[in-house]
Amino acid sequence: MATLEIIDLHVAIEGKEILKGVDLTLNTNEIHAIMGPNGAGKSTLAAAIMGNPAYEVTQGQVLLDGQDVLEMEVDERARAGLFLAVQYPSEIPGVTNASFLRAAMNARRAEDDKIGVRQFMQKLDEKMALLEMPEEMALRYLNEGFSGGEKKRNEILQCLMIEPTFALLDEIDSGLDIDALQIVARGVNALRGEQFGSLIITHYQRLLNYIQPDIVHIMMDGRIAFSGGPELAKQLEAEGYKGLATTEKEG
Repeated sequence: MATLEIIDLHVAIEGKEILKGVDLTLNTNEIHAIMGPNGAGKSTLAAAIMGNPAYEVTQGQVLLDGQDVLEMEVDERARAGLFLAVQYPSEIPGVTNASFLRAAMNARRAEDDKIGVRQFMQKLDEKMALLEMPEEMALRYLNEGFSGGEKKRNEILQCLMIEPTFALLDEIDSGLDIDALQIVARGVNALRGEQFGSLIITHYQRLLNYIQPDIVHIMMDGRIAFSGGPELAKQLEAEGYKGLATTEKEG
């Protein structure tokens, strides 16, 4: 079992503090969901963990099995087992999906363990079928001309192929219709197991109807304000953020 530990994390953007002391521990074989209003710091948390240079960590630690992630370059974090699925993936003309995926997989492997073409194509065909992606998408340039739903499926395809230890999934449900949402959820659920953990950032309960979280966190004003089981997301759906805070105070 691996552990990703976030300790008293403070993050600023252009001198403005966004995260104000986040504490969270995620283990493999667990899926955590983070919900919260716009501007609470959810996406900032994911971006800071992965090393986006626009986000300045001013205090705290992020430890992957005790190793300080914040001391690593972005590519080192990815090779160590971290993966970020972003809300708006970039387009990379001239690089096909297939070539990108094989290079990304081999970047995490030792020289004597590089994946061969036949083995790679077998796995790619299997994962694309799971996500109901047409075969020709493997030969298209990375995200170029993709619809929003295709980009989201492609992010989950990358996760399925690379098999990270921890995946940070930032609003993978944004803009998806119900059919696409179910397919994306199917891909995430296929990753569940003792070697995988995920932190899912979402605004809506509907995603959690298909991906059952073990723990739900509510982020407000740059901190984790509440944590609980899946019922917490349903309570939030019923009461809203203000209602949840009022209920907590009354309790």
